Amino acid sequence: MRAIASTVARLPATAADRFGSEVAARYKLDGEWREVTYSDTATAIAEIAAGLIEFGVRPGDRISILADTRLEWTLTSYAISSAGAVVVPIYPTSSPQECRWVLSDSGARMVVCENEAQRRKIEEVSEDLPELEHVIGIEKDGGEPTLEELRARGKERGTAAVAERSAAVAAEEPYTIIYTSGTTGPPKGVVLTHANAMSVCAMVQELAIIKPGEKTYLYLPLAHAFALSAQLASYGEGTALIYYGGDSKQIIPEIIETQPTYLPSVPRVFEKLYAMGEAAVEEAGAEERERLRRAVALGVEVRSRRQRGEAVPEELERAFEEADAAIFARVRQLFGGQVRQAISGAAPIAPEILEFFYAAGVPVLEGWGMTETTAVGTVATLEHFKFGTVGRPLPGIEIRIAPEDGEILVRGPNIFKEYWRNPEATAATLIDGWLHTGDIGELDDEGYLRITGRKKDIIITAGGKNLTPANLENDLKQSRYISQAVMYGDRRPYPVALITLDPDEILPWAAIQGLPADVGSLARHAAVNELVQRELDRANSNYAQVEQIKKFAILDHDLSIDGGELTPTLKVKRPVIHDRYADVFDSLYS
Repeated sequence: MRAIASTVARLPATAADRFGSEVAARYKLDGEWREVTYSDTATAIAEIAAGLIEFGVRPGDRISILADTRLEWTLTSYAISSAGAVVVPIYPTSSPQECRWVLSDSGARMVVCENEAQRRKIEEVSEDLPELEHVIGIEKDGGEPTLEELRARGKERGTAAVAERSAAVAAEEPYTIIYTSGTTGPPKGVVLTHANAMSVCAMVQELAIIKPGEKTYLYLPLAHAFALSAQLASYGEGTALIYYGGDSKQIIPEIIETQPTYLPSVPRVFEKLYAMGEAAVEEAGAEERERLRRAVALGVEVRSRRQRGEAVPEELERAFEEADAAIFARVRQLFGGQVRQAISGAAPIAPEILEFFYAAGVPVLEGWGMTETTAVGTVATLEHFKFGTVGRPLPGIEIRIAPEDGEILVRGPNIFKEYWRNPEATAATLIDGWLHTGDIGELDDEGYLRITGRKKDIIITAGGKNLTPANLENDLKQSRYISQAVMYGDRRPYPVALITLDPDEILPWAAIQGLPADVGSLARHAAVNELVQRELDRANSNYAQVEQIKKFAILDHDLSIDGGELTPTLKVKRPVIHDRYADVFDSLYS
């Protein structure tokens, strides 16, 4: 195995030595894609780190980044590590109050803000942040120093002190404190060490999840451990990070344009791509839908045979080539035509979607992990996967299932050190070296993990039946017309659901039907109610009668991050939904 750095503090310089003139990043500026090499980024990181030292940043200080995913986020993060300080990310969608919590709880001395909008959040709560001494701007919007000015001061100072600082960082010291987005209660600061981070680089290298010279398209928030692990892996392997242009509506066009080979994503993007692929077939009628189902089954069989090195019968090969030319080639183009593999994580995804893309030659493989596991735990690989599972443990990670309640327990070099300033929560989660994840699952005899639920999400009906909402919710979300589905029914006689409509799909459908052109009106329309009922009947058919959703209500708006209903990785905050729409749920039982 190729040697990698022992700490994140040394990673940029090591990457520059190993990959020098290779492209480290592509980013959009004034509508054009630009490139920087590993040598370029190492120079920028060292100069920014020198600027931080010039500002008085000490080893162990906490420095926050409040910005969207962009090149400057990466440069700032590595510079903080190189200066011996600790990275404290804040989601760019965070409210001023959420920013206050992270900054005050971590005791951050400095925050790097993307623009004026982010800086205003800090100004609003600055009186409650006595430990915060400096605000640095990435974009020049106010009177605060900019990142470029900080870098200029560092360049003038010289980077000799940076080399000393980075060399002094120990592997067991904190690298970052990531505040869990939290579906319940105030976020906890998860302390990940440099050793945790570099263990992920070693695991990725051993499994060849990404390979030198490849390109990763990154739109996920770098405040989330999933994106941060992709950033680390890229510098460990010398791949190019392609930073999205900042407009979420342009993610799919940019993927087509930049032709990545590796795509880490949450399920929603794959669900949207799947809906796009299914839309034309759905409108073509039952015969065309049946043809697609047969083509997917054929594609899975042929590609699985090829993967195992087995011969493919001539008649199957011929039928597959016809399906590939007619259907699958177009699907590959939605991903830019070059994707070797994609990883779906942070939330469940329906096996049918994974089968569809695998048949099309775009393997979307599931992985599972948490912030507390440095984002990794299990992963499917091109050589070893099973649909309906989240793969097998990565090298060095142990997983077992608690016999009393089916909880997934994890142990390995990637497991977090502690919750920041919260020994009680740490003791309740880390027991005898095992992380108690709160997820429920099963391990099969080949070591593949299946996630069956979340302890806190399990619904127990009035009749005593235990239900896992995520399964039926995911089946509903396969509908192109449904954006979110939240199942409800704890201590109630039967399960019900709250449904939101996908504007990108329901509005064009409504126009064809001659219905109103706004989601609010459509949510109350009988025709839309009938449409959703058909989708619910389809989803319900996969479950026993007692598990089926009996009634539903359609909201006149979608759930959102800004509204506090979704986490930054688009997970539903169930307690918020249950409380905010309690009257709606109650009406379904009247």
